[in-house]
Amino acid sequence: MPLDLPLDTELGRGVARWGWWHLTRPFRESDSRTRCNVCYMAGSLYRSGIRLEKGVVDLCRLLGYVSERPLSAVEGLGPTEFQTFTSLSAVHGDGWGMAWARPGSTRVEGATSPVSAADDPSYFELAGQALGSAGLVHLRWATDGLVVHSMNTHPFIDGAYALAHNGSISPIAVLESLLSERSRAALKGTTDSERYFRLVLQCIEETGAERTGLARAVGLLHEHFPEASLNALFLTPTRLYAVHVNSGAATPLDDLRELVGSDDAMPHGHATAYFDMAYKVSPTAVHVISSGLPDEGWTPVPADSILAIDLSTRETEVLDPLALPSAQ
Repeated sequence: MPLDLPLDTELGRGVARWGWWHLTRPFRESDSRTRCNVCYMAGSLYRSGIRLEKGVVDLCRLLGYVSERPLSAVEGLGPTEFQTFTSLSAVHGDGWGMAWARPGSTRVEGATSPVSAADDPSYFELAGQALGSAGLVHLRWATDGLVVHSMNTHPFIDGAYALAHNGSISPIAVLESLLSERSRAALKGTTDSERYFRLVLQCIEETGAERTGLARAVGLLHEHFPEASLNALFLTPTRLYAVHVNSGAATPLDDLRELVGSDDAMPHGHATAYFDMAYKVSPTAVHVISSGLPDEGWTPVPADSILAIDLSTRETEVLDPLALPSAQ
């Protein structure tokens, strides 16, 4: 079926210009090479006879919110901006996930799918429901070599905690060596991101405080993997944290240019500020997002920081995770 993207966006214009088509089945040799498959089944993009393997780098997108009442993702962001966010699944098409916290609940609920958000009716159904007063949405483009499967789809949830990550931490064996035996036993999938999540929970348990534990985990990872993007949304019983630590991470320009053809055709901010995060405060809600939407009305999250949003008051605070000792 045609890839349904608004033509007033850079990505939409690129799709129209090159005549890409979105297929809901694996690519066949009989298909035109001017068609592409951005869903998880084919795992590759075809344009002008060039085959690009998806997943060379991890290119996920993040959206989080805290509101005074249960809010749907569409209502909170607005139909136009939410459509723009969802259109990013043309690039970030290896699945989607949501997590939300209902007022007064002690557990985080969630839903994930290895299917591209643009292809999955469940994504649009949940996005239109007022599921919780705090939550997050994740669009995934899988890291090279990692299986596109529900067990690897963000966010990762355990009780009252959920985490979605935008970045790649490698080698995974070194990352896993930072985990305790108990943390390793809790792993279900093969991603670096789930190991990131388990390290955060481990540090929270060791320190007895979520803020200190999160900061310790981020500092430890930055120390061992200085070139990794640790960007993430972390939902807890008291706050939504937006981790914006990526100063050593290189923007994957070559991969993006091969994917969409030129800088002009990339989604907003991908060429110049791929790992940037920003937030928007309104009288009733706070939203935080990775690059991909127009800048107007959004405040940049400071570099190498953590933005903490209180679930009760919606007050924001900027934390410095790299200022704390990382030693465990």
